[in-house]
Amino acid sequence: MRERLRRLKKINKWKKLFIGLFTLNILLIIIVLSLIFWPVSNNEYPSSNDINEQESSEFIIRTTKQNLNSLVNAYIEKLLEGTNHHYRIALEEDVHLMGELPVFSSTVPLSVRLEPLVQPNGDLILKQKSISVGLLELPNKKIMEYMGRYLPMPEWVTINPEEQEIYVAVTDMDIQGNFHVSVENIDLEANNIALKLNVPYETLGIQQLNSESLRGLYEED
Repeated sequence: MRERLRRLKKINKWKKLFIGLFTLNILLIIIVLSLIFWPVSNNEYPSSNDINEQESSEFIIRTTKQNLNSLVNAYIEKLLEGTNHHYRIALEEDVHLMGELPVFSSTVPLSVRLEPLVQPNGDLILKQKSISVGLLELPNKKIMEYMGRYLPMPEWVTINPEEQEIYVAVTDMDIQGNFHVSVENIDLEANNIALKLNVPYETLGIQQLNSESLRGLYEED
């Protein structure tokens, strides 16, 4: 009798193990089939609202005041070709403009020190710190009026005698290649200058890849 009970317990134990293993296999098969045939969610690829349809890319260019100084003076030298005017820029602890102003039938040396202030739109204001014209004692406002009248300046540079400052509309510069430049940061004392360069895709012959194009690529896959 005891031997029979022992056999029954052993058979029940194997039955339980078999049923447990069979159940586990069934669950695994159901999970695999669910992963294969589960409908793809609409969020598997970026929606049109999530895709940023950029028409250009921005790059931050870091340089030194020595490099920028050479570039600025090369531009000024080109601007003054064929004229009798002379002035140049020296980027030191501030912006030092040196040149000559015509007074009556002669010229007098001009020296202006300016503090660069970056504007939120990427333009630059050069705020006058000190100014002198030879040994002449003239009001700062009058000297800046002479500068605006006699010194050739690019169209995107405006001398404002009332505010005693020079507005440099860097973002209005006409650059070949249709690139756009703005000032990100300028710290002359730390010799830390950062410019933002915006490169339109069409300039490089790159067609804009919009949300519909991206959706088509995902659907093809």
